[in-house]
Parts: sequence; C-alpha cells; structure tokens
Amino acid sequence: MQFTKYDLGQLDKGRVVEIILKGNAANVRLMDSSNFNNYRNGRNHRYIGGLAKKSPVRLQTTHSAHWYVAIDLAGLGGRVQSSVRVLPAPLPQIENRPLAEVPSLVHNNGLIMNEDAGIEPEYDVFISHASEDKDEVVRPLANALKNLGIKVWYDEFEMRIGDSLRRKIDKGLANSRFGIVVVSRDFIKKGWTNYELDGIITKAVSGEQIILPIWHNITKKEVIDYSPSLADKLARNTAIDTVEDIAKEIADVIKTNR
Repeated sequence: MQFTKYDLGQLDKGRVVEIILKGNAANVRLMDSSNFNNYRNGRNHRYIGGLAKKSPVRLQTTHSAHWYVAIDLAGLGGRVQSSVRVLPAPLPQIENRPLAEVPSLVHNNGLIMNEDAGIEPEYDVFISHASEDKDEVVRPLANALKNLGIKVWYDEFEMRIGDSLRRKIDKGLANSRFGIVVVSRDFIKKGWTNYELDGIITKAVSGEQIILPIWHNITKKEVIDYSPSLADKLARNTAIDTVEDIAKEIADVIKTNR
C-alpha cells in the first residue's frame, strides 16, 4: 500500500498536529512509532484520525512519544496533496507567587507602627484607591472581603458627611494591619492617593511588604515610572486575577495571621 509519511519526531502529550489536504478525501492517521511500524508492515495498529473529507484536520497526541502521520488513499480514488505541521505549544500557565510566602505581609501593630503594642488594630485591611476605580474593582473587592469576614477600611464604609478626610485616612492607616493599593493611571494622578501611599510605605519596616499592590489597567513600565519601590512588590493584576480570587487569597492570609 502506498502512503505519504511525515516524521514528527518526539512530541509531548497534548500537542496538536494540523494536516492540510488538497484535491481529495484521504485516510489520515496519527500514530506513535510502534503503531506506525505495525501500519507500515500491514499489521493491526491503533491510530488517531480516520477518513478526512474536509481540511484542515487537527489531531492531538495522547501521550509523549515519537509520532508519525500517514496519509493514504486506500479504498478511495483520485489524488491528494498534503502538508503537515505541529502547532506551537501554548505558553506555560501564569502562576502567581502565593501571598502566604511573603514575610510580614500582615503587621499586628498596624500599618503605622504603634508604640503601644497592646493596642489591637481595628481593621484588617485598608484600601487605597482612586474614585474612578470604585465601580470596576474597589467596591466589589471591599464587599467580597467583608463577606469573607474581613474588617475593611473603605471610605464608603467609614466616611460620613462632615468628616475630615485626612484624619479619617490617618486613623484608617494607623488601625489597619494590611494595606491594599489599587494602582491605576487614575491613582497616580491623585493627591490623596499619594498621601495614603506615602503613609503606608514610609512607615513600613525595611524589608517588609505590608502592602499588596493591585495593578488595574496599567503597565509595569508605568508603575516603575511612578514608583520603582512599588513596582518591585509582589502584586496582583486584574488582567490576570479576578476580584473574587484576589479577595479570597487576601482573606486566607489575614485569617492565618490573626
């Protein structure tokens, strides 16, 4: 029996092989080396594929092995031209470094270190953000954390008519064990957000990361240009992580350190 052979070499499990046919339907077989030898010698064999009437045909390897594609016209008339390629493998899955690996992410004396170690911080989390990011990120995050049993300082939860914004922020910073900074293009333009960020960073003990930056609609270069020290922190990105996943991870870390 005549057939066209393509030697694909060693392929890992899950690789996709694309076969393009021109002119006629054909029998298409994707086989590992053992089954290809049986096929070539007319013996029983296993294969992935079958009669292909449309092109392109995409077949996937079932295990790591040396793979071949064989194309023949057994039982068929006509002529066929073919080409075969192995599609690029997907990139490795994005994996964040767990927050639990960060030393001193949560500070039991509050973000602004209180001289009186006997004073327990009132809040678990302080959220610093620009108002433009409330609807998309901040409010859902604050509510998700609250529903998970986390005590959150968030301006919509704490501010009342007539309150001093600066004093409320100072109190929130001083009485929170952990800081979330939602860094966006709007954030870096605001005066109050910079004031909050300064209050968190300048009071942090050297070598500790007691804040979690959440990058939202912003590039790493923009963060570096704004604050190199902030860009160097372990962060989460709303382009990769959902608000719900971020909230759950933060809640797990805080509950573990209570």
